[in-house]
Amino acid sequence: MTEPIIALDHVSKIYALRRTSFRGPHPELRAVRYVTLAIEAGRTVGVVGESGSGKSTLGRMALAMLQPTDGTVLIDGVDPSAVRGRERRMLRRKVQGIFQDPTSALNPRQSVGDSIAESLIVGGYRGAELRERTDALLELVGLDPRRSGDRPRQFSGGQRQRVVIARALAAEPSALIADEPVSALDVSVQAQVLNLFRDLQLGQNLASLFISHDLAVVAFVADTVVVMYLGEVVETGTVQDVLVAPAHPYTIALRDAARVGEQRTELPLRIADTTEALAHQGCVFRARCPIAMPVCETERPELVDIGAGRTAACHAL
Repeated sequence: MTEPIIALDHVSKIYALRRTSFRGPHPELRAVRYVTLAIEAGRTVGVVGESGSGKSTLGRMALAMLQPTDGTVLIDGVDPSAVRGRERRMLRRKVQGIFQDPTSALNPRQSVGDSIAESLIVGGYRGAELRERTDALLELVGLDPRRSGDRPRQFSGGQRQRVVIARALAAEPSALIADEPVSALDVSVQAQVLNLFRDLQLGQNLASLFISHDLAVVAFVADTVVVMYLGEVVETGTVQDVLVAPAHPYTIALRDAARVGEQRTELPLRIADTTEALAHQGCVFRARCPIAMPVCETERPELVDIGAGRTAACHAL
């Protein structure tokens, strides 16, 4: 079996919340609860779920931007928190992030060529070789190298996201973490960027974690899917299995919501539901589940194998 580029083993992330009273224990929010996943070279794992499901927190732990409260994150078999200095910097270069808003990711006063070149300089490129590599990366993402001197404001949103992708590739990474990379773009532009992402992922043999609320986007780019709800994984499997024939009631609800033609798959969720669900010992989805049983009130279902390489966390399965 191929060694994963990124491996998350039972990772959790707990945030301390602002106190509303000096009495009682300090309030906490468990944003991610005991998630395990591995991403191999040439494969894309899609993470899907509503806002507040813990997707972005999971992605930032995979990027080593956040330290997990529990569990371990390994990049090429090494824990980033266990190394320091140059070794840590080089390890983090192996995993690059692409985020939702390309405009905020780029320095408006810096040309796009200089933005890409910064990472290349760290990698040892100089002089003519630096210019050639910068131009090659712009061409790789479908942009004219003659525009390397232009500022970000002179590009469209889709073109700016291409620049961000080129800058990420300049670090010569082994893995990409893409967090809602097309949700801020027009639908017509989304398809172009998604095609680019898929082509690059295959051509560069990268390990990829693709985070989105959009089932259709995940189905297009991913090999396997992880469905999250309130910080927990409720179902995993191949794209074909999970999105075409979902097993968990939450995944079924996401699929059905997407079928009505809405661009977003958000379902109604009240803050009270979130607070109560996280504090309770039972299933976090029980308040919204159409097939909830008495056991769902008292026991939290474990993620178990349901056959054909699929897992789900539901007492009814």
